[in-house]
Amino acid sequence: MFSVTVREHLMIAHSFRGEVFGPAQRLHGATFLVDATFRRPELDADNIVVDIGLATQELGAVVGEFTYRNLDDLPEFAGINTSTEFLAKVIADRLADRVHAGDLGEGARGLTAVSVTLHESHIAWASYERAL
Repeated sequence: MFSVTVREHLMIAHSFRGEVFGPAQRLHGATFLVDATFRRPELDADNIVVDIGLATQELGAVVGEFTYRNLDDLPEFAGINTSTEFLAKVIADRLADRVHAGDLGEGARGLTAVSVTLHESHIAWASYERAL
């Protein structure tokens, strides 16, 4: 299996509901490194997994929808704990939509999976991987 990973960063504010979150129930900020990994079993006709420039551009566009935002204020996340794991899935699903729409180029239609990892710190991160 071949893979290519591109990176972006994300800065958000949010709060959580539930005792399990302790002081994170209060409004707080988070900065994540965001890695998006694209996978396929064979290289395309150009001997690449995906166009790195387009992958970087589309990851930036997806992440840009949330950067410098308070996620608690977004109607689509009303009543949802926007955990690191949850956000990894949201970003992966939106990247998958862009792959299917052709935004990462025709060669990207041969991708079989995308994985998104949000690094909270040098000691903690969460990922979500989905088939395409």
